[in-house]
Amino acid sequence: MSTTGSSADRWIDAFITGIMLVVIAVCLYPLLYVFSMSISDPLAAAKLEVWLWPKGFSLQSYKLVMSNPDVWTAYGNTIFYTVVGTAVNVVVTLLIAYPLSRRSFVIRKPLTLFIVFTMLFKGGLIPTFILVNQLGLYNTRWILIVLGAVGVWYVIIARTFFESIPESLIESAKLDGASDMGILWRIIIPLAMPITAVLILFYAVEHWNSYFSALIYLPDKDLQPLQLYLVKVLVENTQSLADSVTMGEEKSLAIMQVKYAIIIVSTLPILFIYPFLQKYFIKGVMIGAIKG
Repeated sequence: MSTTGSSADRWIDAFITGIMLVVIAVCLYPLLYVFSMSISDPLAAAKLEVWLWPKGFSLQSYKLVMSNPDVWTAYGNTIFYTVVGTAVNVVVTLLIAYPLSRRSFVIRKPLTLFIVFTMLFKGGLIPTFILVNQLGLYNTRWILIVLGAVGVWYVIIARTFFESIPESLIESAKLDGASDMGILWRIIIPLAMPITAVLILFYAVEHWNSYFSALIYLPDKDLQPLQLYLVKVLVENTQSLADSVTMGEEKSLAIMQVKYAIIIVSTLPILFIYPFLQKYFIKGVMIGAIKG
């Protein structure tokens, strides 16, 4: 009987493993295809002969991308929005979530309901645009920082995490003469590294991939992020890059690969950062999801 059960378990494990391998292949194929297209021989890429592995080898598309000043400007803007925006997001989220997690906070419940209300009902695009314009934030760098300064869902996750911290720990710190800010800085923040890493990852990915807000509020191309530039390149079929270089036959073929090269260039930073935060990511999400 135990043998039958063991055999059934092995079949189930094999079935689940097979499904996961298929899912992994489906997820990895687009990235591998884009990378292969970006480094293949321009003629093979133009003939669409690449379907998985690179065919031939050429870095001409990357040379075109790197030689375009608009790409570097957009890249610098994206780094600024990601670093500054994520820092503001994490600080504001923690400062909101921690008081909401304490039962001694008098207006805890009504403030929580008010915050959740903004998650369900929004002002709309046109009223938001009018407000942004009246505040003088239109076509400025700070609109992408201020407009999404805090995410309600992340506040809820962080609050749930903070609720798992015992009240006795905070009370003992107060007996020792620690102030509320001292408790937050010296005790709570060090304990909150897992959820902080989760917030950094989530917010950073959002900032890095965001383009719609920039499309609405940043008409100046010198302020626009890399993702908006990528959208324009894909929509315009890389014509802006084609107009900016003197092309021979090889460059003319490579210009078709530029969109693939830009996708790789814009994706690599997040792919490199994620492994360093993965252990905190899993722990923080689990604790933030089930504690409370």
